[in-house]
Amino acid sequence: MQQHLDPVLPELQEIWQQTLSWQPTARQQANYQHLYDEILKGNQQLNLTRITEPQEFWEKHLWDSLRGIQPWLSQPEGTVLRVIDVGTGGGFPGMPVAIACPQWQLTLLDSTRKKIAFLEAVIATLELSNVNTQVDRAEQAGQSQQHRQQYDLALIRAVATASVCAEYTLPLLKLGGTAVLYRGQWLAEEAEALELAVERLGGQIDRVDPFTTPFSHSIRHCVHLKKVKPTPAIYPRAIGVPTQKPL
Repeated sequence: MQQHLDPVLPELQEIWQQTLSWQPTARQQANYQHLYDEILKGNQQLNLTRITEPQEFWEKHLWDSLRGIQPWLSQPEGTVLRVIDVGTGGGFPGMPVAIACPQWQLTLLDSTRKKIAFLEAVIATLELSNVNTQVDRAEQAGQSQQHRQQYDLALIRAVATASVCAEYTLPLLKLGGTAVLYRGQWLAEEAEALELAVERLGGQIDRVDPFTTPFSHSIRHCVHLKKVKPTPAIYPRAIGVPTQKPL
């Protein structure tokens, strides 16, 4: 039997509203469909995601991406935030966030040039004027004037252990900024290790936000780190050191 070439994302406006107190406009819904189409096409060359079934894509890529920024979704219309997605990969959570919050300025950071080239093509197709890209390692970006202490929000999903994620994100934040670490399970031991690392980086654990996904009922967590004082100049350490010798 021939496969349907253009799988259609479910709209699920009620679930958006019930779970996030937000729902996409018709234009945003169309952009999410375009994003999905482009990811399916790009996947043939780039291995962007194993999640391709429409409802699973909606839950694990679109909904999950926006669940991490839920506290900011209801901000007044004119609120402009500078946001960086560290290790964006196939564009998550950054692309769904950029579509949902057109007034924000998003930077997608990844060290894989091919993935960034793919995302640049998608950004052009969707005519998103609020997104730019950067091919770089998080360790280098965190030490560059262009990025260090420049962001209100830093998002990081499925990249490394929590303390490594903290070292990648906290140097990028302005004072008072927040890093959102997208995690699966969250254990007391992880929290302890993270607390020590975060303190050295000029941050504190602001809150741990547990939630259940709407369809697969997976338990996930978003860990919010607040930047409370400047990060010492030695952080982030040289490329590869944070993962080899976590704080």
